[in-house]
Amino acid sequence: MKVIFLKDVKGKGKQGEVKNVSDGYARNYLLKNNLAQEATPGNLKALEAKKKKQKQLEQKEKEEAIQLKDKLADITVELTAKSGDSGRLFGSITSKQISEALEKNYGYKIDKRKIELDAPIRSLGYTNVPIKLHPEVDGSIKVRVSEK
Repeated sequence: MKVIFLKDVKGKGKQGEVKNVSDGYARNYLLKNNLAQEATPGNLKALEAKKKKQKQLEQKEKEEAIQLKDKLADITVELTAKSGDSGRLFGSITSKQISEALEKNYGYKIDKRKIELDAPIRSLGYTNVPIKLHPEVDGSIKVRVSEK
């Protein structure tokens, strides 16, 4: 019997897959536990429509990420911190501080985990900080650290 998996089933199939399984397994386990549905022409059409809608959503998210990348390229985030004589900071600037400053000053809410700092910023001056906006879109912002 051909079925469309509604949820991932270990060893059998992933969500959205259409596979041929034995009749007993389908009737007694998959269909009974709402893990799959029978692959009728109507259900297959619905699956295709769902996949198409999902692709459109992914494309829209990617376009929005590209627009955000362009907007962030023009921004310089200003942060202040105490520093010593040589320009070395007492402490450091973290991705959390950068995220909070972006939201407070410019209204862009970017998760601190998407800001990819290799190590916290520990000196005064300008630093380019990479940001992962989407699995396929990377951007960067300038961060200026000045003395308090």
